[in-house]
Amino acid sequence: MNLISISDLSREDILRLLDSADAFRARRGKHGSPLQGKSLAMIFEKPSTRTRVSLEVAAAELGAHPLYLSAGELQLGRGETIADTARVLSRYVAGITA
Repeated sequence: MNLISISDLSREDILRLLDSADAFRARRGKHGSPLQGKSLAMIFEKPSTRTRVSLEVAAAELGAHPLYLSAGELQLGRGETIADTARVLSRYVAGITA
């Protein structure tokens, strides 16, 4: 599933996501490592300490390896489209947050 915008979700989808988040929180530290061996790319247009730290901690707690990519490290705006970047990154990582 590719989630580009929260507006792509129905009310039921959002409620289901919130229920899943509550279930994960209740099992925090007891859920194993469902993302063990996976890498997750985190792309930030602007630096955000709180967002970066919360995503890195969440990924690590689930067993994933988070990869931080700043806008300056990507070729966006220099001949490579967002779609091209997403397509290339998806070959190497299990998920992308932006």
